[in-house]
Amino acid sequence: MVSSYPTEINHVKSLRAVRFTWDDGHVGEYEEVYLRGNCPCALCQGHGAQRRFIDAPDAKLMEIRPVGNYAIEMRWHDGHSTGIYTFDYLRSLCPCRECSAA
Repeated sequence: MVSSYPTEINHVKSLRAVRFTWDDGHVGEYEEVYLRGNCPCALCQGHGAQRRFIDAPDAKLMEIRPVGNYAIEMRWHDGHSTGIYTFDYLRSLCPCRECSAA
């Protein structure tokens, strides 16, 4: 069961970021480099329990596609698109000051 749903997903190309507005009113802005670096796919994360950040300084987001009612898939300029970013995972990644402190 998904505990957080985005009510709006806005790719702000001029900022190279994706802005998520969540169902509780919270807004988080995620830089493309941060999202690509936290790709949840097995190729990027391996099969361990520890989350790894993959350095991708030139990451450029090309497309965002829905995956059911629980996630999105992002297609990157390098052709990578195997990561399924669940809404709960994205909310846990929120880089805002409020969420980082929690």
